[in-house]
Amino acid sequence: MSIPVAILKGRTGYLVILFSLFLVLMILTSLSMGYIHIPITDIVSILYGKISGNLQIIENTSDIFLAVIFDVRLPRILTCAGVGAALAVSGGLFQGILLNPLADPYTLGVSAGAAFGACIAILLNLSAAFVSVPAFAFTGACTTLFVVIFLSYSSKNPMSGLSSNNLILSGIIVAAILSAGISFLKFIANEQVSVIIFWLMGSFASKTWFDFIAVMIFLIIGLFISIFFARDLNLISLGAKSATSLGVNLKRVTIILLVTGSMLAAICVSVSGIIGFVGLLVTHTVRLITGPDNRKLIPLSMLAGAFLLLFADTITRAVLPHEIPIGVLTALTGGPVFCWIFKKNRFK
Repeated sequence: MSIPVAILKGRTGYLVILFSLFLVLMILTSLSMGYIHIPITDIVSILYGKISGNLQIIENTSDIFLAVIFDVRLPRILTCAGVGAALAVSGGLFQGILLNPLADPYTLGVSAGAAFGACIAILLNLSAAFVSVPAFAFTGACTTLFVVIFLSYSSKNPMSGLSSNNLILSGIIVAAILSAGISFLKFIANEQVSVIIFWLMGSFASKTWFDFIAVMIFLIIGLFISIFFARDLNLISLGAKSATSLGVNLKRVTIILLVTGSMLAAICVSVSGIIGFVGLLVTHTVRLITGPDNRKLIPLSMLAGAFLLLFADTITRAVLPHEIPIGVLTALTGGPVFCWIFKKNRFK
């Protein structure tokens, strides 16, 4: 994906290269781990043979290894990395727009909307249809976003209607309503309730190349928009009056970045279910290294988010005795960190 050349200069450029190397190493390690162990040297040879088109390299490779790598593990691993990257970028955008260190992709109820849409698809037994559950989840997320913007928008004072307080409160209200709706759907689901509950906990099991391509398309678009408006996002952190006086069209930039962050979260939830706290954890950790400059924070958060979620998924898939939904692991890890950040900011 394209990152402006200016970002790759100086210390940030070295960090991008370092984070990229860590991510590649994590991908290779994850590919080698599992019920069938595959040596990393074999993986490198197989991938090089496929990419270069030199099929002679893999002539003597076991068909089982090829099937495990290209049909099972690689789609899951790359989808997981893409979702982690998208959630991290989305978290950085939300924290920058709302000027709230506790904001993440789920602040505005987008995840609740996606979950509600997916639950409807599962309840109607549409799981066998092409892209049925992801399509319903994505539609639910988009609808929720527009409802939240509608509730927070004030025709008398348009700019105040887009304030962080109005957006967050609208998101809480809509998320509460949707949560009740999800509970009702689970109540009437009967034998399908287990499917709904498992989906809500988040998982990358049985992901395909189609899932990876869908996530990557949105991630590339979202990253380009985020980098393009990174300077404006920096100016917004100075306050509405300062940003406006420096030439930022606050209303336009806020809506564009809000939609971008929500769409990134929506595609992630529609593919993998609800995976919380990734945007919160990654953005705060990377900010300690890069500072508040979003031109550096966003691309490094993207790489760190991909690494973190892939690391967590590898633990659940290949290390633990039984695979648990990755959303459970991220919640157990992110919950205490969320509390620590909240307590820390209260004493400022």
